[in-house]
This record gives sequence, C-alpha cells and structure tokens, in this order.
Amino acid sequence: MKSSKWFEALFICFALVLAASCSQNLYVKADHPQFTEPEPKKAASPGAIWAGENSNNSLFSDRRAKGLNDVVTIVVNESATGGNNATTQTSRDTSTSAGITSLLGFEQNLQRALGNVSVGGTSSNSLKGAGQTTRNGNLTAMISAKVVKVLVNGNFVIEGRRLVTVNAEDQYLTITGIIRPDDIAFDNSILSQYIADAKLVYTGKGVVDDKQRPGWLTRIVDWIWPF
Repeated sequence: MKSSKWFEALFICFALVLAASCSQNLYVKADHPQFTEPEPKKAASPGAIWAGENSNNSLFSDRRAKGLNDVVTIVVNESATGGNNATTQTSRDTSTSAGITSLLGFEQNLQRALGNVSVGGTSSNSLKGAGQTTRNGNLTAMISAKVVKVLVNGNFVIEGRRLVTVNAEDQYLTITGIIRPDDIAFDNSILSQYIADAKLVYTGKGVVDDKQRPGWLTRIVDWIWPF
C-alpha cells in the first residue's frame, strides 16, 4: 500500500514538472531580428582621384538613401480596425392528425375492440444565435532603419531596431521589410504603409511585463485542468 502511494506521489511530481516545461511555450516572446552585417563597398584603388559616387560629391543627388548602409527614417503610423456581426434565427412548427372512418368493414370490429382509432402529433423547434467580434490596433512611432541589401530590381531590404530602457523596463521596437527608392520622400523618410513584407514588433521586458502574466503554478493548473 505504501509503495503505491509513493508511486502516485512520484507520478504527480513528474506531471507537474512536465507541465511546467510545457507551459513556458504558452507565452512566447516576439523574436528580435538581429542585424545582418552588409558587405562593405569596394574602396577606391590607392592614389585614385575619384573615390566613388556618394551623396557628398554628386551634383544631382540629395540626402535620400540609395545604397548599402544608408539610413532611412520610417514613420510608423499603423491603425487597424476589424469587426464582424452574425445573427441567425430559424423556427419550424408541424402538426399532423389522422383517423380511420372506413376500412372495408373492418373498422366496425376495430371500433368494438379498440374504440375510435385516430393518430395525431405536433412538433416544433427553434434556433436563435448571435455573434460579434471586434479588434482595434494602433501604433505610432518613428525609427531609423539601415539598408542591408539591394535587390536586383533596385529595391532595398531594411532593418531597424530601437531599445528604450526606463526604470529597468526595456521597450523593443523592431522593423524589417522591403521598400522602393521611389517611395522615399525628400526628407529621407518613408511611411510604414509603403513597406512590403513588413514585420513590426513592439514588445517589452521587465517588471511590467512580468506582472502581466499569471504565476507559474496558475499556468500549470490551467494547462492540465481538463474542464
């Protein structure tokens, strides 16, 4: 009897440890993309007068990003709103009745044996359902990103990241995507709406982030509770 109790206790401990390890995956933080170091431009040969075209020695160029390692300012102004409503209502009523008045003379014998014979029935059903869902999101920020790759068609692959720490609370803002040089404004800025394959991550880590999550025991119980 004692061995069975020890086995049950060991099994419960093993289940709790397994649940704790699995519950860590319930709150996966967003990955912060790491910067890829672009290949440096080829330096001019020693003694050469022309050092290569850049925004400082070109008479017809401006300060907009146009090559590797150039910096462009991203104006993030994302706003999304979605909603969906659904309503369903159905009903059905049925009534049926039947009786035997004559059946080749056998109805008299049936009436003497069973009395009046009649069949009837009614049924009804109804269904009413309604549902509604809404979602709102808004993100406004400005962040500078670096051109890390120039595609064959001339588009830029950009990556940018910003870390702000206030009172031991870290706030991360990362952005990656593809932009067209033609969409860059005269002040070297571009709206986030013009970024293709855009990935914006705004998250945090610290005391506030820890307080937003339930305790580990609560997460374990919630994960293993079958009801």
